[in-house]
Amino acid sequence: MQILRSLAMIASIALASAASAQSFPDRSVRLVLGFAAGGPTDVIARHIAKDLTEILKQNVVVENRTGASGNIATDFVGQAPPDGYTLLFTAHTHLTNQILMSKLRFDPIKDFTPITQVCILPLLLLTPAQSPLNSVQDLVRAAKAAPDEVSYASAGVGSSGHLGGALFSMLSDTKMTHVPFRGNANAIVEVMAGRVTTVFYPMIGVADMVKQKQVKVLASGTAQRHPDFPAVPTMAEAGYPGFVDTVPWLGVLAPAGTPAAIVEKLSQAIHQSLNKPETRDRLRDLGAVTVTSTPSEFRQFLEKDTDRWARLIKAAGVKGS
Repeated sequence: MQILRSLAMIASIALASAASAQSFPDRSVRLVLGFAAGGPTDVIARHIAKDLTEILKQNVVVENRTGASGNIATDFVGQAPPDGYTLLFTAHTHLTNQILMSKLRFDPIKDFTPITQVCILPLLLLTPAQSPLNSVQDLVRAAKAAPDEVSYASAGVGSSGHLGGALFSMLSDTKMTHVPFRGNANAIVEVMAGRVTTVFYPMIGVADMVKQKQVKVLASGTAQRHPDFPAVPTMAEAGYPGFVDTVPWLGVLAPAGTPAAIVEKLSQAIHQSLNKPETRDRLRDLGAVTVTSTPSEFRQFLEKDTDRWARLIKAAGVKGS
């Protein structure tokens, strides 16, 4: 009798979950990110949110909860009800924060349900357009001559810009000052203004910045020269290999325990967005490389990628707190 009751309970839960997924969503969905409006992550999130609003027939609203290298947003989503209405649009810092920070209230793997990876963002080494620096070699010479005057910006501790700058500083045997901000949008403004010397910045919008004479590109962190900047050498060509490992990614997660049927519905909706020709072309124009994955594939990726960032952090000599 007890077995029959247990089976009946399991069947009831399964039916309730299926019914919930079938009606999902019946109200607005929040897409939360931990970086400032206007930055690369925010720009891509808003493109996808616009598509999802049409696909899901409910408003999908981007909500910026900045600070602590994305941890404020991550902690908020991790404690949200696992019903699919509060999602995290995140980057590789979701993993690096755990490696670098000892007092997090969440586990980036156990406390979240992966939905899909979205893209990767190749990095470019930028400096202000008015800067006298015109090459990686110029930057190294400047850093060796006046280390206290050379700095690099980032979107926060553990960000790709932080790790790229730290790795470059170590490989070039220079000492440059790390200046963290609440997202890449704030970081690039300070570089454009000349208040920070340089930044490893995701390729989003850089072509327009170059055309407007706001920045210039010293090198790319890609394996080969990027077709948008064919005259720009790679970091490896400049004598500093290994920067392909600093390429960040973006993806979407839900709180742990979100029903599988809802996760699958969200995953398919995001894939539908990324497969739209106009969205795919827009992201490509911005410099993003689209990557879609099933929830299971994304989980496997996250587990393996933790090791990649741990190796990079160790190689760059970045210390945790």
